[in-house]
Parts: sequence; C-alpha cells; structure tokens
Amino acid sequence: QVQLVESGGGLVQAGDSRRLSCAASGRTWRSYAMGWFRQAPGKERECVAAISWNGGVTYYADSVKGRFTISRDNAKNTVYLQMDSLKPEDTAVYYCAARQFGLSSRYKEYDYWGQGTQVTVSS
Repeated sequence: QVQLVESGGGLVQAGDSRRLSCAASGRTWRSYAMGWFRQAPGKERECVAAISWNGGVTYYADSVKGRFTISRDNAKNTVYLQMDSLKPEDTAVYYCAARQFGLSSRYKEYDYWGQGTQVTVSS
C-alpha cells in the first residue's frame, strides 16, 4: 500500500513559479514510478509529467515541456513538480500518482492516487 499527499497548490499569477510536493509513504513506494496529473473542469485527467523509480527516465506532456520539471528524492520520500512560467491554462487540480511497473502517461495504469491540490493561475 502506498499513501500520497500533495501540497503546494494555490493562487498564482501568470508567469509565476510554483513547486508542488507529493509526500509518499509505504514500504515499497521507492520502487514505483510516479506521475503528476491534472484535471480541469470538464476535461479529462492528463499526465503532465512522470518519472521512473530511480529518476533516470522522465516524461513531459508537450504542453508543459520546458516549463515543468519533475524530480524525486527517495531519501525524503517526496516527489516534486516545479512549475515555471505558469499560464492560465495550467489551472487545474493536480494529482500525484504511483505506478508499480514502469513509467506511463496513462492515468488508468496508475495504482495509487493522492487527494489533489488546486492550482489556479490568474491572467
């Protein structure tokens, strides 16, 4: 079992930066690939970034490439999403998720989810 708790959301202005954190617990979470997803009202949940268990492989959605950075610190049981140059279209609830077998961008392939944190970007 893996438990995930996101933090760091809030209201920011366009162009600002924000870092989201995902605190993980559970005996085997460090062997899990991790992903950050977001869901805006009326839209499907999408993967914005994902990282392999050791940080060696990453994935980014085209919409955030060059602006967002995913990282993990297994010693601190935390996964991060650094978001720079935020845009109003980045407004969404952001979720952290864990997947037991390898990195994926498909939300249905993730096993554990956090409760989400709201990020609102004003223009």
